[in-house]
Amino acid sequence: MKKHLTKNMLTEFRQHLIDDEKSSATLEKYMRDLKTFYLWLNNRKLEKSIVIAYKEYLINNYQTTSVNSMLSSLNSFFVFNGWYALKVKTIKTQKQLFIPSEKELTKNEYERLLRTAYNKKNKRLYYIMQTICASGIRISELQFITVEAVKSKKAEVRCKGKNRTIILPDSLCKILNNYIKERHIKNGCIFITKNGTPINRSNIWTDMKKLCDEAQVSHSKVFPHNLRHLFARTFYSQQKDIVRLADILGHSNMNTTRIYTIESGDIHRQILQKLDLVCPYI
Repeated sequence: MKKHLTKNMLTEFRQHLIDDEKSSATLEKYMRDLKTFYLWLNNRKLEKSIVIAYKEYLINNYQTTSVNSMLSSLNSFFVFNGWYALKVKTIKTQKQLFIPSEKELTKNEYERLLRTAYNKKNKRLYYIMQTICASGIRISELQFITVEAVKSKKAEVRCKGKNRTIILPDSLCKILNNYIKERHIKNGCIFITKNGTPINRSNIWTDMKKLCDEAQVSHSKVFPHNLRHLFARTFYSQQKDIVRLADILGHSNMNTTRIYTIESGDIHRQILQKLDLVCPYI
């Protein structure tokens, strides 16, 4: 099969994702991956050897997890068009035992980010970071943190075709009530832009990056989703209940939850050290 990939094909696939009720984050991710392939293809005709060459390009320029994620998007596009012969295999990887410490946001670093946001008088970001980290919600679910949710101390979330209730801690509701009063918000979503629309992922990401230098936290650690990971690791370290954690995070697959509970290499090293199986006297 040899065929040119057109922008119209990408548009049709985008509409398919919308009709399939994919979340806005998933939609954005799929289309970003396909645009990367489209630009790399540079008007060459589609054939298996070309797709394999693209896979090699990804392997040489991206981390394995990113490669597999991008290939998954591409394979979904091929299936949508009935081009099954173009599908390529993802890279087999060993289960990750720990995450690099340079990517793990610690509680101490989280508190420094909060302090910096407060000192910079970015109250909205200050409260957003605490809301994510204290409840474990996704960025896309911030829109469900409403005045009504804070009053009832629970948020009814509708995301990815699923409904679930998120319990909001009393301590979080207390500070959010202060924010609501300061901003004179009467009802609805409390984290909004100047235009009154719910704040989006890019706004939060940009604002968080501005805190890094002053807070003395590595840029590689500072992004909204890492706050959700910090919540998951903290919850699991105290409760050791991965089933309940999966429910709280809204995961249907327990393997996804396990990724969130992976500890850093430093903690893994401490565990090995406690085994005390090295004898220095021989």
